[in-house]
Amino acid sequence: MAQIGKYNKLKINREVDFGVYLDAGEEGEILMPKKYIPTGAVVGDEVDAFIYLDSEDRLVATTEKPLVQVDEFAGLKVVEVNETGAFCDWGVLKDLLVPFAEQRENLEEGQSIVVFVYLDKVSKRLVGSAKVEKFLDSYAIDLEVGEEVDLLIFGKTELGYKAIVNNTHTGVLYKNEVFKTLNIGDKMKGYVKKIREDEKIDLSLQKQGIAQAKDLSGRIVDKLKENGGFLRVTDKSNPEVIYQMFGESKKTFKKAVGNLYKQRVIDIEEEGIRWVEKK
Repeated sequence: MAQIGKYNKLKINREVDFGVYLDAGEEGEILMPKKYIPTGAVVGDEVDAFIYLDSEDRLVATTEKPLVQVDEFAGLKVVEVNETGAFCDWGVLKDLLVPFAEQRENLEEGQSIVVFVYLDKVSKRLVGSAKVEKFLDSYAIDLEVGEEVDLLIFGKTELGYKAIVNNTHTGVLYKNEVFKTLNIGDKMKGYVKKIREDEKIDLSLQKQGIAQAKDLSGRIVDKLKENGGFLRVTDKSNPEVIYQMFGESKKTFKKAVGNLYKQRVIDIEEEGIRWVEKK
């Protein structure tokens, strides 16, 4: 049975002037318009097809690559707003509807938002919801402190940024610990910094503690070697300079530099740090 809103491997049943019809099991035959047919595909072949409803509410197959499939989250751009709701570009011909009832605020054309895509069981339409938190768990049942996770930024607060964690949880990145501009829809790797007593999740863009400093120490040495053994940066440098160079906080940088100095791997000079090549 073909799944609406997902990629399916379907057999070509028959060919017509305007395309081919695919065998979609209980859904019957689904048209794949001529412009989407893979080169060389003939009756009897199987093709990878994304299934959704077209502008006339008919099931249609395409080889276009949507930015998101059903039951997934993604950052999308609003391309139109009318009396029905907001419409987002999601990579296929028919834009994705975000009804007013599924908007956290009134959306505007050109705005970037994060949505969850779900299938309306009655209409069989694919719909986007900007109320993503209702599809997520805010409690860290299956996560551990220090664990690397996938993040998708979906909101901002006075504290910082709200992120979707591993497509299942919500967490917070505190703005005083983020040293670059983050935008709604940005994807990145992060780490579980803390699981609070209420089971909610604090996040970080850097590894924590000793492991973080060890990782940075290696990168500092590599960068020194790449730059002739000298870097014009010290533990007294501006935090922004340090972040631009290594993507880490000044606190972590000072810890890593201190460790390297104790191991006699580097010398700390007034203008920067120098690699001490062992003889």
